[in-house]
Amino acid sequence: MSWLPKSPKARRRLWIVAAAAPILALAVGLSLWAMQDSVTFFYSPSEATAEKAPEGRNIRLGGLVEAGSVAKGADGSVVFAVTDNAATTRVRYQGDLPDLFREGQGIVAQGSFGPDRVFHASQVLAKHDENYMPREVADRLKEKGEWRPEGETDPRESRPQAVSAAEMRSSRPQAVSATEMRSSRPQAVSATESL
Repeated sequence: MSWLPKSPKARRRLWIVAAAAPILALAVGLSLWAMQDSVTFFYSPSEATAEKAPEGRNIRLGGLVEAGSVAKGADGSVVFAVTDNAATTRVRYQGDLPDLFREGQGIVAQGSFGPDRVFHASQVLAKHDENYMPREVADRLKEKGEWRPEGETDPRESRPQAVSAAEMRSSRPQAVSATEMRSSRPQAVSATESL
């Protein structure tokens, strides 16, 4: 066995590594296999294809609630459409929607696709104030250039504008002399002077 080290100490280390490596690989493999059911992937409507998000697989679907798409059923279910401005996905939810749920706002729905490719949500999360959108939704919409929050402008639209020297001079405060200040004070007017 010429490939083994000659030192007994080095041989012992090699046997320990050779015995520990498969045990460690088995532990990592079992951990990953056990976690596969608890991992929930996030998709936008344009990414939620039948290949990436198959029927029955638990995922999160996020986007903007399409205007005019919310319809409440007699059985308490709510059907609405989620869009990322590139694709639209129908969502069915049974239960009470969050108080802040409304058309045109960002939401994340957790659930799975049915055989008819309608997303059956088990949970719907809505933004908590007017300046918030779930990070995943905002990132996906920003990647596509489809969404900008209020206050954020297109960098091409916010170019600095040139200001002329005359405009700068006119916008500066002017010095006022003490005599001008005295003359601009309101004067007491007696009743005889006003007539």
